[in-house]
Amino acid sequence: MVFYNRLLSSVLLAILYASYSNAAARPATYSTQNVKDLGNGVKIQMFHPPSNYSTFGEGFDTPSTFSDAPIENKTVSFVASQLKVDSGKVSFKSGYANENGESFGYAQQVHNGVPIANAVANVAFKNNKVVAFGQSFVDTSKAADSKPSVDVSTVIPKVEQTLQGKKNDIEPTVKYLAQQDGSVALVHAFQVENDEAGTFYEAFADAHTGELLSVTDFVAQASYRVVPIFKLDIKEGLELLTNPALTSASPQGWHYAKGVNTTDTSGNNVITYKGATTATTKQSSSGLVFDYTYSPGVGPTEGANLDASRTNAFYLINAYHDTLYQYGFTESKFNFQLDNLGKGGAGNDPVLVSVQDAAGTNNANFATPPDGQSGRCRMYIFTLTNPNRDGTLSNDIVIHEMTHGLSNRLVGGGTATCLQALESRALGEGWSDAVADWFVHSDSPQITDFVFVPWLFNNPRGARSKPYSTSMTTNGYTYADIGQMNEEHYMGEVWANILHNVYAQLVGTRGFSTTARTSASGTQGNIVFLQLLVDSLALSPCNPTFISARNAFIQADINRYGGANKCLLWRVFASRGMGFSAANYANAFDVPAGC
Repeated sequence: MVFYNRLLSSVLLAILYASYSNAAARPATYSTQNVKDLGNGVKIQMFHPPSNYSTFGEGFDTPSTFSDAPIENKTVSFVASQLKVDSGKVSFKSGYANENGESFGYAQQVHNGVPIANAVANVAFKNNKVVAFGQSFVDTSKAADSKPSVDVSTVIPKVEQTLQGKKNDIEPTVKYLAQQDGSVALVHAFQVENDEAGTFYEAFADAHTGELLSVTDFVAQASYRVVPIFKLDIKEGLELLTNPALTSASPQGWHYAKGVNTTDTSGNNVITYKGATTATTKQSSSGLVFDYTYSPGVGPTEGANLDASRTNAFYLINAYHDTLYQYGFTESKFNFQLDNLGKGGAGNDPVLVSVQDAAGTNNANFATPPDGQSGRCRMYIFTLTNPNRDGTLSNDIVIHEMTHGLSNRLVGGGTATCLQALESRALGEGWSDAVADWFVHSDSPQITDFVFVPWLFNNPRGARSKPYSTSMTTNGYTYADIGQMNEEHYMGEVWANILHNVYAQLVGTRGFSTTARTSASGTQGNIVFLQLLVDSLALSPCNPTFISARNAFIQADINRYGGANKCLLWRVFASRGMGFSAANYANAFDVPAGC
């Protein structure tokens, strides 16, 4: 305790806190709140305590006793010491170690033995040094009594009616929930789904009044401002690929599920189907051959198009799984697999992809529940052309949706609850577009503008307000623009465009790897970019802001590459208004000393 208190009082860390930790000064609307419109006349105000987040560059030393201590002990001890609370008020949630000396711990605040759902902390260690710390712990002096006075069975029917769904098989729990007025409510927490409507919530109902106080929305929608257009699509042609699985990520191949070798579009990582999970596509001939040709001249349900759709989705998400596995989205880091093969994590959560889903049109979404529950991707038919078009045949929208699973799992340590405030959901949209951008550019070193989704509506403008571009004329968005926005997809465009510029600068400076989809071992720009993006998600605090996401990205470079790209990153962020002194949605174009 004395060690940490003395260290944090030092001038050096005071400077670091002043430089990097801006969450408390930021307007609360984006970084701590969100309003969920249920579409039935009910709007729910969602509140998340602001995160205080700091990164520490090369880090500061921890006690020698930490070197061999389990991540659970290090995390609880550090958080308790930093926040001057008893260790019994800190509950370890999850953690893991990387091969390069990094380890990550995620914790939750506890009051009277009850966890506080939205009061969390995350600590990152590098070679026995602390390199990042985020926390949103709250004052519990106004906490409600810890014994419920309303039985959960009387609450569930009312909440089901409000959320227009049914409680699933996950058992309810009792938690605390920090409120905007400084009180801490005792709540019954349970999950409510509507499979037909594509909704999936964790509901928080007051355990003393029965009132629905808040929700966690596990579904990330891909809404479009203009008619959606997808770039990688059926127009570019089909190829018959042989053995595309990477054995390092899927050692038994894609058609293996807990001792069973399948002959349809189901396996350890993903199941693709229409209607029911058993309605998969069977192999077209023996030897696991799925040779179905999609014909864009007829509707998505005609001829072999449905089988081609399920086959494409199965290939895409498996290939995504295998590539991101190379960059650290593995079993112990909360990925999606039925069988985790003894490598950590919860397992029993392959991605379920419903193609040509009947719940909607002209859209797509991905629901990300916590580790151990399947991610659920819904792909819809687009009805704005004749014939209609199948969104599953546009690769970048599928990748966009899958990346919601990546970001929601990695930020917060597998809880899937830490991208709920408006600004953090905007970051989620930006990360999803950025990873789709990365895959689109993964076959060529040429830096070109990225237009999200051009096929479904024959419109070269794409689904976003501007192409992602290094040109200020083509896309002049800066950090300050999000202060004038109030919708997560528009705000997310700003972040995605900044990341597009980061990618361009890294590739222009460090070169391009033609094997980046199958190996993350190089230091070429495209490898570095995706590695830093994935690493930064694990470093980010719960409900990050644009500034904390920037800091996590730069800290990730210090952790993995010794800061080799630090100044390059600062210059790119600064070029779009996210310089060293940027705060409160006001642009700054400065970089730190030494850059």
